[in-house]
Amino acid sequence: MFNSKEWLESYVDIDQPVNVLAERITRTGIEVDDIIDYTKDIKKLVVGYVQSKTPHPDADKLNICQVDIGEAEPVQIVCGAPNVDAGQTVIVATVGGRLPGGVKIKRAKLRGERSEGMICSLQEVGVPNNLVPKQFENGIYVFSSAVKPGTDALMALYLNDQVMEFDLTPNRADALSMIGTAYETAALYNVPMTKPETQSDEVSLQTSDEINISVQNKDKVPYYSTRVVNNVTIAPSPEWMQMRLIKAGIRPINNVVDISNYVLLEYGQPLHIFDKDHIGSTQIEVRQAKANETMTTLDDQERTLQDTDIVITNGTTPIAIAGVMGGDFSEVTEDTTNVVIEGAIFDPVSIRHTSRKLNLRSEASSRFEKGIATEFVDEAVDRACYLLQSYAGGTVSQGRVAEGDLGQFVTPIEISVDKVNKTIGFELSATDIESIFVQLGFETTNHSDVLTVMVPSRRKDITIKEDLIEEIARIYGYDEIPSTLPVFEDVTNGALTDRQSKSRIVKATLEGAGLSQAINYSLVDKERAKDFALQNRSTIELLMPMSEAHSTLRQSLIPHLIDAAAYNVARKNNDVRLYELGRVFFGNGEGELPDEVEYLSGILTGDYTVNAWQGKKEAIDFFVAKGFVDRIAEKLDINFEYEAGEINGLHPGRTAVVKLNGEIVGFVGELHPQTEKDNDLKRTYVFELNYDKLMAVSVGYINYQPIPRFPGVSRDIALVVNRNMPSAKLVQVIHEHGGDILQNAEVFDVYEGEHVAEDEKSIAIRLAYLDTQQTLTDDKVNAVHEDILGALQAQGATIR
Repeated sequence: MFNSKEWLESYVDIDQPVNVLAERITRTGIEVDDIIDYTKDIKKLVVGYVQSKTPHPDADKLNICQVDIGEAEPVQIVCGAPNVDAGQTVIVATVGGRLPGGVKIKRAKLRGERSEGMICSLQEVGVPNNLVPKQFENGIYVFSSAVKPGTDALMALYLNDQVMEFDLTPNRADALSMIGTAYETAALYNVPMTKPETQSDEVSLQTSDEINISVQNKDKVPYYSTRVVNNVTIAPSPEWMQMRLIKAGIRPINNVVDISNYVLLEYGQPLHIFDKDHIGSTQIEVRQAKANETMTTLDDQERTLQDTDIVITNGTTPIAIAGVMGGDFSEVTEDTTNVVIEGAIFDPVSIRHTSRKLNLRSEASSRFEKGIATEFVDEAVDRACYLLQSYAGGTVSQGRVAEGDLGQFVTPIEISVDKVNKTIGFELSATDIESIFVQLGFETTNHSDVLTVMVPSRRKDITIKEDLIEEIARIYGYDEIPSTLPVFEDVTNGALTDRQSKSRIVKATLEGAGLSQAINYSLVDKERAKDFALQNRSTIELLMPMSEAHSTLRQSLIPHLIDAAAYNVARKNNDVRLYELGRVFFGNGEGELPDEVEYLSGILTGDYTVNAWQGKKEAIDFFVAKGFVDRIAEKLDINFEYEAGEINGLHPGRTAVVKLNGEIVGFVGELHPQTEKDNDLKRTYVFELNYDKLMAVSVGYINYQPIPRFPGVSRDIALVVNRNMPSAKLVQVIHEHGGDILQNAEVFDVYEGEHVAEDEKSIAIRLAYLDTQQTLTDDKVNAVHEDILGALQAQGATIR
């Protein structure tokens, strides 16, 4: 919405610079997105009168004009505009003047003839080409009324002005009108607001004798009214109206069409003006369109209608699509003499659907969609009648023909002074609060500090007492709200929770190891919603998804991490290391809220270490991925156990499930070769952990021990076992029989091949012994070592 300061000042007396006004309006909730200054870069622009025009002797398209610019003698200006002529009042940029775009006006000779200035078009003084009236689109602008030569042209054009562009939120439909903005501004500065004249001189002819109306769909059209104005004369509208329309972003057409647009901007009430003699009957019927009914709109497009559209008809044929656009045969033309003015309330949802379906967005439809002020419907029609009488010479018939009910113009809401002050923190009296509502134009009564506020229909955003409190805070000033500290009986120092501290440690650990955090949508496509899920639970689908790719809540973080890795690899970033900490969702049946579980997942592909100067590379493999999981466990001071497992979507021979205290809490493994192929990935490894279960483990205090003073002993053993025997099982047996001197058991080699049976493998394990109290003796080590070997042989292992 574009709001001219000059136009606004016709309702409210504001003695403030536009930047101050814009700042005040912005600070109270309506954002001023931009200020358009029509005076910027313009200097020495005056009104001139063309006394004579003669052809240029050496140029067919140039004319020599003698122009009176209010000085002692007329000046000679060479002009190439095709529409320049003697007797015109025009815009002149004099010598030494400036125009937008850095244009400087100098004395010049054009084909040998002296030229002292420039006769200007509207485009040359900063008006966009699409807003210039058609008759002046390819030439200079000519004033429609006499203006004294030498007058400041910007003043004569009503362009000595700045225009504020509002970036409105949907709830502030009242600011889509100049009067709505005037009420807001008057409240901010506590000054009176003057409404425009609406009373016309009516003739004896009754509107009811000229037109009849009927509404068939009153649930969609609660109110419909008409008035008739006869004997209008089509002509250009006055300069002030044309320029106000231009500044509001609407091109002037003629006085009748301009008046309907002017009232639309003034009151926020869309009107439609029909050529009374071309409607086709004296009957106007409002109804739902018939399926596949057609009509040609003002833009010469034939529109196919549906039974959800509202149409205005002459009893048989549609003459307008309600709230959107009129028909071609009843439009106002140069030959129009009698008009019917329509003012109505239409169902906002119906208008929105029709506008969207037909791809017809207009100033009218946007206002109907947001809901209009019922208090202004008849007043706006009366205003149009007054303007048609004043500027089109029309005669206004008595009364109006209406059907339906406008409803209540106000909504009463009660609020107490105590409620206001406790909510905002002010110490306002009932008189202070009542004054604010009066400033806003809300009638208010006070009964023992309980105010009854009559909220007008133009403020549809105010429905409850909390909305009134917001209005008080806005108008009184958010800056006036006192700054206070909360009062506590017990004050505690701020600190991170245990989970927050752990999460920071985990993130720092992974990022320190070279992983980057990813943040993905919680929604995936239905086909991948259960991929890599650790639980077989139902999924949750959206009722109205924006796309099929985001239709179902995820049960694993891996699918989106695969997408992210594929996206990077496709753009030649082959070394990808990502992790994500996010929620997954498991359904509990219809009507029940899902379980939300936080997961920690990662994806790794490409090279982990590249030392170009040494010619060394280390490709990511299963053990690198497992190392990240081990590092997380180490930082959280918990112990993971690993077992070979199978997860859909992972390589069946290179996948391990992760256990914590005997319960599966995640997995680590390589993507299935088919999954890698489908996503154009090389060997890619992933891990996923149930983060909630990790956080549920209480670690307690860390007990530190001194560095051992006595030397340790290490011994290597080689075992031949069945290929199905997990190495972890052997390590577990070793720890169970290592007594108090076994410090560690680590697998350092696994061999399958020559000299080993096909169903067997050789595992080499290094055992570290240490006695923290005394020096180890061979006898003590041998005793424990033999016990371990015996236990391993009992498990089917053969000592090599």
